[in-house]
Amino acid sequence: MIFRTIAGAGAGLWLTLACALAADAPAQSTRSAAEIMDILMWNREPVGGPFALTDQAGQTRTDKDFRGRLMLVYFGFTFCPDVCPTDLQAIGQAIDKLGHDGEEVQPIFITVDPERDTAAHLADYVPLFHPRLIGLTGSAEAIRKVADAYKVYYARVPLKDAGDYTVDHTAYIYLMDRDGNYLGFFPPGTSAERMVEIIKPRLAQPGH
Repeated sequence: MIFRTIAGAGAGLWLTLACALAADAPAQSTRSAAEIMDILMWNREPVGGPFALTDQAGQTRTDKDFRGRLMLVYFGFTFCPDVCPTDLQAIGQAIDKLGHDGEEVQPIFITVDPERDTAAHLADYVPLFHPRLIGLTGSAEAIRKVADAYKVYYARVPLKDAGDYTVDHTAYIYLMDRDGNYLGFFPPGTSAERMVEIIKPRLAQPGH
């Protein structure tokens, strides 16, 4: 199945990272990063589902808005220093490398830090990676709901500076089909070329 193909050789490395992350971070998610990795790798539970969040223009967007296109869904936060911008850049490059076919793929960035990542802040952030990248935010409850549906681990971690914090999180890129169903994931650090290799055959498959 495609989730194994997408994971590839990077899965073992990310499982090690996920276990370390789960051990170090506060248990704010209902499941550890290692448990989530197991679900995604072996398709043990449904992944994905309906959502209603706010985009960078302040408009409500739901999962149904993207029917008929593949979705590349990424969870992260704008203050993320390295993994998030690296993966978002690769997503943007993959869309461009697909050429005209890239219009059939919708890249989506969902924040796990809604307190700081307002719609206005996302409006400045997402265009840095691709003009068609949609950034989504919402209430803490709404973000938790969609994160749980996509089996995303995240936890707020206080820093030494009073009031400051970071967010530990899993960093998978989810590939969803034209009907919003889960196809598989790319681990952190996946190249744009590898994404294109996996996405192209799926573009030839119509939705239902």
